[in-house]
Amino acid sequence: MKAVVQRVLSASVTVDGKVISSIGPGFLTLLGVAKGDTEAQLQKLISKIADLRVFPDADGKMNLSLKDVKGEHLLVSQFTLLGDTSKGKRPSFIYAETPALAEPLYQKALELSQSAGIPTQGGIFGADMKIALLNDGPVTLLLEV
Repeated sequence: MKAVVQRVLSASVTVDGKVISSIGPGFLTLLGVAKGDTEAQLQKLISKIADLRVFPDADGKMNLSLKDVKGEHLLVSQFTLLGDTSKGKRPSFIYAETPALAEPLYQKALELSQSAGIPTQGGIFGADMKIALLNDGPVTLLLEV
């Protein structure tokens, strides 16, 4: 399981020309589910995201979490994070989980983030989405569990 977590001032998802979700300050997370990933791994990942201390404290040091700053979370499924580009020029997606198994984990990720007390929105699994964001910092982290 891979996640790209970006600290943002705002972010939104548009599908078919319509904004379906948007957040203010917080995190935009792009989530890639690999073959064999489990709910236990997902719980660990979402907990880590909620507790990442990358927001500035009163002294300007990255010392506060998403929970501390009462930030929002936009969580988007992105199987292309599992693209293997080690050979050739076209990525292979053999390590990405099938949609039938990945979608329930993505839905569970939304639920876990929400149950951690974080206002959470998502994209539409499998849709052609347009993501807009205003990266803050920029702060961008790659997490793998």
